[in-house]
Amino acid sequence: GRSGSCSRPGTKACREKLRRDKLNERFLDLSSTLEPGRPARTDKSAILDDAIRVLTQLRTDAQELKETNEKLLEEIKSLKAEKNEIREEKLVLKANKERIEQQLKTLNVSPAGYLPAHPAGYHAAANKMAVFPGYGLVPMWQYLPPSARDTSQDHELRPPAA
Repeated sequence: GRSGSCSRPGTKACREKLRRDKLNERFLDLSSTLEPGRPARTDKSAILDDAIRVLTQLRTDAQELKETNEKLLEEIKSLKAEKNEIREEKLVLKANKERIEQQLKTLNVSPAGYLPAHPAGYHAAANKMAVFPGYGLVPMWQYLPPSARDTSQDHELRPPAA
């Protein structure tokens, strides 16, 4: 008779039955692994179809992830290059700022209470009061150095306008 266990464990039939039982257990494990929420299938062809479907889906997902990873790596490269460009630009701007600050420090600062020199375009003619933007109607000739107040060479330096 056929019972659940082999009568003689060393026979070929008994070994074959153990092999089939082991395969059936593995198919059940595979079925429960493929779809954990569903009851395990016993149909071997359906289990193999499910396994093929899941493996194909996993390969597709893996390929998509590889492509996404490559795109992200390229984007990281471009962002690093942009970051380096910005860092270099920052260094150049910092150097320019320091250079301009040094230039400002080296400029002659007029002493307190002394009005700055006026622009050349605002020379007053003789007997005229000079009007400078920002100074109102206050005559400025008294603040000019004597060399600028000398009008003896005006006819040669500034010919009369017609």
